[in-house]
Amino acid sequence: MEAWSREQLDAALLSRHGAAAQARFAGACVGIAGLGGLGSHIAVHLARLGVGRLILADFDRVDLTNLNRQHYFLPHVGQYKTQALAGQLREINPYLDYETHTVRVTEENACEIFAPCGVVCEAFDRPEEKAMFTQAVLTGLPGVPLVAASGMGGSGSANKIATARPMANLYLCGDGESGIETGAGLMSPRVGVCAAHQAVMVMRLLLGEREP
Repeated sequence: MEAWSREQLDAALLSRHGAAAQARFAGACVGIAGLGGLGSHIAVHLARLGVGRLILADFDRVDLTNLNRQHYFLPHVGQYKTQALAGQLREINPYLDYETHTVRVTEENACEIFAPCGVVCEAFDRPEEKAMFTQAVLTGLPGVPLVAASGMGGSGSANKIATARPMANLYLCGDGESGIETGAGLMSPRVGVCAAHQAVMVMRLLLGEREP
């Protein structure tokens, strides 16, 4: 496989994104808590943007049942998600900084892990984890925008998934109602749409756009 230089990759990104936008992406640090169906896809989008530093946290290993919606492949089954995802991201752009934390994110360690970030993404499955992390970041990292998700389950129309701003530093992506607790199931297309909404909001925030 041909080795591409950092200069070549940077030039390719500049040609697509423009110098002003790329400078913002390259100088940014974004955190992602949870590397499942949402977080793994958010990370791929941000790596393709050339975000300079990604802080990735998840304690779990890739399971066969994850492959229906998460950005992993059969050879990754059994690996820690941090390891498997960072390996993929390095294949997209090996010159970015991927900082991994193979730990369970809690209200005690959340702010310490994500303190360097200019934007943080919540990408958990369970409502109680979402609530815990949202509270921890909004209170412990004041001024840092949090891009969270609620409602991407089932097979409903993707057009119902949207991005809202319920609080000054909280952005919420999803349909707001079809969570896993409803028994709707999690399927790749809708989860992927929601992850893309989160990645778009991160992109806009890095470009100085505060509204969804």
